[in-house]
Amino acid sequence: MSKSEENIFAEERKRRIVERVNRQAKTTVSDLCEEFGVSPATVRNDLRELEFAGLLKRTHGGAISNKKTNFDLPYTERLVEHRTEKQAIGKLAATMVEPGDILFIDIGTTTRELAMMIAEVPDLTIVTNDLEVAYYLNSHSNATILLTGGFLRKRFNSLFGQTAIDALQNINANKAFLSTEGVTPEKGATNTDINLTLLKREFVRRADEVILLCDSSKIGKSAFTKFADITDIDVIVTDEHIDEKTLKRYRACNVNIEVARAAAGEV
Repeated sequence: MSKSEENIFAEERKRRIVERVNRQAKTTVSDLCEEFGVSPATVRNDLRELEFAGLLKRTHGGAISNKKTNFDLPYTERLVEHRTEKQAIGKLAATMVEPGDILFIDIGTTTRELAMMIAEVPDLTIVTNDLEVAYYLNSHSNATILLTGGFLRKRFNSLFGQTAIDALQNINANKAFLSTEGVTPEKGATNTDINLTLLKREFVRRADEVILLCDSSKIGKSAFTKFADITDIDVIVTDEHIDEKTLKRYRACNVNIEVARAAAGEV
């Protein structure tokens, strides 16, 4: 099986696990191992990621349905879209985190991959508007967590609004890890939701270093509103599918663009 086929199988397996749990209300690790022909460790890793995404609830030896979460379809699709690339980006970005750092962590499926990779880094202070990031790090790390407050964005488990912006007025961070829906040298980093854009701008303004986590499908695209000029961004972390010509364009703007490569055979 080629690497691309393995990645497709892993994403399809996770989708089918969620469908099975929702259909049957519950399932076991042993049943999933038998159905998909994978090891218990692989199944447990899948369940961990799906629980973190809010798509099911793990139990001792299996999982149960979490239909009440009620994510809409586009969001659930993003949770598995470019999954391998996002994991690689999160892993590389985690190497930029140092003990004692104060971090802004934005909402997004890629920033959540970062959160899962930094749980063992000591003495971190995390400021976030993502409830999933806060929940995971509160459960798996000793980091000090500050939620921005604000309105809860329905179905996305994230916070926004003037209250969230006001919460940042006396806070500065070493690094801001931000998501985006598109970035170009000319239009900068952009997002479709103006309310989230306003909060992202505050993260940019109050961080010493701005690190954009962006899979290659978003490179060269732009969305409705800008939250950062290209000159505001210190580092872009993307995946190995970016081409050399594009890399040169961004580096010509004095942006340090780092390429995350997935481990061979990773599922």
